[in-house]
Amino acid sequence: MAEDIRIGIAGANGRMGHMLLRAVSQAPGCHVAAGSEQAGSEALDRDLGSLAGLPPLGIKPTDDAGQLFAASDLVIDFTIPAAGVAHAELAAAQGKALIIGTTGMSPEDLERVAKAAERAPIMAASNMSQGVTLLLTLVEQVARALDEGYDIEVLEMHHRMKVDAPSGTALSLGKAAAAGRGKPLESLWVKSRDGHTGARAKGSIGFATLRGGDVIGDHSVIFAGLGERIEITHKAQSREIYAQGSVRAALWLAGKPPGLYDMRDVLGLK
Repeated sequence: MAEDIRIGIAGANGRMGHMLLRAVSQAPGCHVAAGSEQAGSEALDRDLGSLAGLPPLGIKPTDDAGQLFAASDLVIDFTIPAAGVAHAELAAAQGKALIIGTTGMSPEDLERVAKAAERAPIMAASNMSQGVTLLLTLVEQVARALDEGYDIEVLEMHHRMKVDAPSGTALSLGKAAAAGRGKPLESLWVKSRDGHTGARAKGSIGFATLRGGDVIGDHSVIFAGLGERIEITHKAQSREIYAQGSVRAALWLAGKPPGLYDMRDVLGLK
């Protein structure tokens, strides 16, 4: 029988870090091998298990990303863009696998991640939910089937603390719709509207962003035609779906050759 995959969790004391610790600990075929936190964090003196409300794992977090990768076969990162890029380059240097679930990366960040993926298997996704992954595929298919007589609008809502807008998932949905029409999203998007904007440009893809309360993540893509409207919606009711998707991705990614993958690869939708 193959040995369990040794998984490291970046940002182990964060909200997603706790969920990932629990999900990995409970999943067959893998186990928590390491975790990391920022220098000076009080979590560095605590057991990883206790951070997530689990029995002790006998492992304390490290503030050294190099040690995190050295102890792991695969690292999962839901932290910040700068850390995601640095971790991608560490994965390339050490030949380890990496899953990045961080949103808000710049084009330059994504370029560096893609470069690192030439030397390591890296899976990057704006949303690790299996349901959202299916939504992306459906949106591309619908956009391909309908002509420009159907206007496309992407609507998203998140909690009041979210710092980037539109969300990474909303942008991915826009890219899926644009791909269905055979064009780059940047040539079609309208990220905001204010004042006297004039009539809607034919073929454009609009975005509407809502923020408030503790909404985990609601995303809808609306195809508005004359006389009918098609709406495809996903609503996240628990952040645990991101951890569950990450575990499935980790089990799929382990042992893969270098390359840049996403969740549609994991679900066999490409």
